[in-house]
Amino acid sequence: MSGTLLLSRRDVAGVLGVRDCIDAVERAFLLHAAGETIPPGVLGAHVDGGGFHVKTAGLTEGRPIFVAKVNANFPGNPARHGLPTIQGVVALFDAECGRLLALLDSIEITSLRTAAASAVAAKHLAREDAAVATVCGCGEQGRSQLRALLAVRPIRRVMAFDADARVAERYAAEMARELEIEVRAVGDLAAAARQSDVVVTCTTARRWILGRGDVQPGAFVAAVGADNPEKQEIEPALMAASAVVVDVLAQCERIGDLHHAVAAGAMTRDDVTAELADVVSGRRPGRRHEDDVVIFDSTGTALQDVAAAWIAYERALAAGVGVTIDLGAG
Repeated sequence: MSGTLLLSRRDVAGVLGVRDCIDAVERAFLLHAAGETIPPGVLGAHVDGGGFHVKTAGLTEGRPIFVAKVNANFPGNPARHGLPTIQGVVALFDAECGRLLALLDSIEITSLRTAAASAVAAKHLAREDAAVATVCGCGEQGRSQLRALLAVRPIRRVMAFDADARVAERYAAEMARELEIEVRAVGDLAAAARQSDVVVTCTTARRWILGRGDVQPGAFVAAVGADNPEKQEIEPALMAASAVVVDVLAQCERIGDLHHAVAAGAMTRDDVTAELADVVSGRRPGRRHEDDVVIFDSTGTALQDVAAAWIAYERALAAGVGVTIDLGAG
């Protein structure tokens, strides 16, 4: 096909499912462990009320492909402007000749691939019998996280916490109806987390919200929110007392909860248990003992974006979805 395929959010949602995205993201981390990727990179810029980041990566197995994702993240958008918190575009390139294959709306890609990475981590790091979960942050990402988590672990009871209690109540009602499991809103995050096998934090917090005394032995924590240096969800003391698995070590050291633990003197990069690619490939164990608390420090990498975008592109081509344009036309 010549030209560039344009895919809207609706287009992406129509061709990319949660389970498919989980499989694609897991494969991307396997390829990264095997050295068959263009290593991920990240660039960030902060402005009043939000910021922008650019994330890049590629896959070199078979047909080489490359992705550059530009996202705007403005937490005040829903209340202030009636706009999504995250807006952006994913540019998918042929990495052999540089041809721009597709431009995809990034909202659905980002939501799905972030949750898929947590699910891949939970598959390898959470206990197999994990049945109780707490989701902290009941926005769109909290919904995607729960859907993806249920694809890999037998979760039957969920406690939902949000800084806005009404948001948590609405989340609980909607997700219980959709997933046909028990979901209830709670007002005490620490109390809920102490009862949970899995805790997911997907907030915009700038000071830690989950402390060392807030998780039970053997719990798995997916810390999703710290995607810039100002954000923090996990107490450094909890990080230091846990087995920490990161998506990309260099990135987490710069912008993740690991960044804050290192800055506080609670950890060094050498204390990190593994990167997710090491765990998925079997090169390193993530959980050594049943009672270990394991934290997945998820800052988000374009390895996830390129995996998700490629599947969406291939399926959209096969289904005749999207609009083709020639950006180089006069």
